[in-house]
Amino acid sequence: MSETWYTVGKLVNTHGIRGDVKILSQTDFADLRFAPGSKLTLMNDAETEQIVVTITHAREQKGMYVVHFAGFDNINDVEKYKGWQLKISGADQGELDDGEYYFHQIIGCTVLLESGETLGVISEILTPGANDVWVISNSTMSREDILLPVIDEVVIDVNIAKKEVVVKLMEGLV
Repeated sequence: MSETWYTVGKLVNTHGIRGDVKILSQTDFADLRFAPGSKLTLMNDAETEQIVVTITHAREQKGMYVVHFAGFDNINDVEKYKGWQLKISGADQGELDDGEYYFHQIIGCTVLLESGETLGVISEILTPGANDVWVISNSTMSREDILLPVIDEVVIDVNIAKKEVVVKLMEGLV
């Protein structure tokens, strides 16, 4: 049985000459995933090559993380991995509290209005600041994608087992 992998970041560039790299975070748990001692797996896009790396230090800088991996002490050691994904296995994900969900659980869910009418499908999750924003594609109400704020006034119910989300549209969202 093949193992399920989840992306937590993307190595977008090098930083300096001492082996530091810039990581574009794709996780809500960046402080945990990029903490010193954390083990992550670097994978190419085809997932044919993988390298387990251990983080020695990391810091947030301009919306990204500058990270150093143990044993990668020179720019030449890390440059070849630009564009690779940092992933964790499904077993390393951990349990969440009630009302919390991983991105992969939400993406692909059908969005229903309180009336039962289908609004569309969640295709992407944006994290601009105060709250997440779900991108609703294939909308029945609009030709363009709908941006739905993830707030209590809008999201009524999330049913991961059925892959359905019930929402109440605020005035002006569509």
